[in-house]
Amino acid sequence: MIIWIASYPKSGNTWVRAIIDSFLDKNNNEVDINNLKIRQFPLVRDFKGIITNFKSEEQFAKNCIYAQEKINLDNEIKFFKTHNAFWKLGQHSFTNETNSLGVIHVVRDPRNVITSILNHFNKTINTYDKALKFITDDKRMFGPEALPLLENDLPTIISSWSNHYNSWKKFKKNNLLIKYENLLINPKNEFYKIAIFLEKTINLKIDQKTINNAIKNTQFIKLKTQENKSGFRESAKNINNENLNFFYLGPENNWRKLLDLTIINKIEQAFNKEMKELNYL
Repeated sequence: MIIWIASYPKSGNTWVRAIIDSFLDKNNNEVDINNLKIRQFPLVRDFKGIITNFKSEEQFAKNCIYAQEKINLDNEIKFFKTHNAFWKLGQHSFTNETNSLGVIHVVRDPRNVITSILNHFNKTINTYDKALKFITDDKRMFGPEALPLLENDLPTIISSWSNHYNSWKKFKKNNLLIKYENLLINPKNEFYKIAIFLEKTINLKIDQKTINNAIKNTQFIKLKTQENKSGFRESAKNINNENLNFFYLGPENNWRKLLDLTIINKIEQAFNKEMKELNYL
């Protein structure tokens, strides 16, 4: 059975992966960002022997459940990162409760997401207007055809920021919402939430020492320092094919200082309902 760490791109997914990685390490070693135990779904290998065109959104959508059924043949608990929305296309969907044990749904204020999108996808998205179009596009996807990232990526159907958030709300089985901002402001409280969720869903006992160690080892500055020293295989490249920092601004990503009023107003108008629901407005 799969537990998803699901988020819109640049919303803290890798941070939460690092936290769970630390929780799962009985030796309390430092987190290695290039050897996280939790990988993304989908990868090409998940669909080998299932589909013939790895760039086809239609083939991907029709076979997502089947690929997960194959993954779950071993009857083991596993964690996967995904940026896919919890989409439904006709009779097909990204996942279901038969294959999924639960989801840790990570969400971030879209006024800060937009700056990270601008940095990460800088090869093709090099203005705030283009980044705004990205996060408000109901048909947004990326992958081999739409917005190339890694050679091993399949199509990733994310839709808009609001649709993505609302879609994962609909997954009712063991659904934990984590706000990126709360991880920054009160990490101890959020780490406890994740620990309690894991105890409930997979009976994983996490003591105080493990929680304290995870808080210490997954500080943004530590992860950023590690990337600066050793690189990070999930970082993107700019138009000059130079690596961009994956761990970019973190707590310094403050929309009040970075965005002009026009962009702020457009984001707040587009996502007014969801931002109020999340107490961002």
